[in-house]
Amino acid sequence: MWDILSFNNFIAQNVLIVFYYLGALGVPLILYYYKDKTVKYLDTKGLHISLDTKEEKIALLILVVIFLCAELCWRMVFEAMIGYFDMHDYLHEILKKLS
Repeated sequence: MWDILSFNNFIAQNVLIVFYYLGALGVPLILYYYKDKTVKYLDTKGLHISLDTKEEKIALLILVVIFLCAELCWRMVFEAMIGYFDMHDYLHEILKKLS
């Protein structure tokens, strides 16, 4: 317990995994929920966009690619943070063995 209170041992990895899944699953659900509200808001501002079928398919493809790239970046950020905290733990263990 003292290691956690003195920040010699981090609890970050478990917490980061929880936040990763909250973001990876929660953000798309929130965006889908607010999709209709955003379209209504744009219509009230006079920004009604009408697309034909081909343009809608292209727009949907672009949105899917952007979504996949965003999910990949989200994953890479959390992997880097987890790697950083693992590196800290490994170096801390080496220091304990040397002293």
